[in-house]
Amino acid sequence: MRLLLALVLALPVSGCVAASRSQDADLLELRSWMSGSFSSEAQHLSDPKAFLHIVLHMQPIWEGRSDGPWLYVEQAAAAKADRPYRQRVYRLRLAEGGGVWSDVYTLPGDPLGFAGAWRDPQRFDALDPAQLVAREGCSLLLHRQPDGAWQGSTEGRNCASELAGASHATSEARVEAMLLTSWDRGYAADGRQVWGSTAGAYRFVKQ
Repeated sequence: MRLLLALVLALPVSGCVAASRSQDADLLELRSWMSGSFSSEAQHLSDPKAFLHIVLHMQPIWEGRSDGPWLYVEQAAAAKADRPYRQRVYRLRLAEGGGVWSDVYTLPGDPLGFAGAWRDPQRFDALDPAQLVAREGCSLLLHRQPDGAWQGSTEGRNCASELAGASHATSEARVEAMLLTSWDRGYAADGRQVWGSTAGAYRFVKQ
């Protein structure tokens, strides 16, 4: 009887441990799949009028911290790779209801001071995460799909944007082992799309 009771009491604990390990594995998998250098060159060559040749770099930073993973993200036109038009820091964290949040932060000061830092992530050691500026409402909630990929988007109109007269932005992403699909769009208050691709999502192939 005592043995049976001990086994029953142990079941929830072992179940929690297994769930925790699975969730940690999810974070590590996403970090691995999102890390690296990506290019939309193949898509650009197949439809040059609709899609530009964009290079995207994502590099893990602050790897010793327990509140991550954190990644530095740099995006640029291939012809101006040393002058990125978008620089962000992403933080991956588990969502309470399941899935993984990808939080978005901007860098302090002139972000071009960190251009090319994906080659040398130690440059971020002098920067504290508290110095970053969170883009409230711009986090993506990613969920595992039946085919194994991770897919998600921002929610509603909560991600503010003033670019090209926009009032808010939306982001959709799909992450696979060797492919990142991303579609960012900006909308005016009346619902008109004012920036971003109108032909569909960009397909970034890992190099």
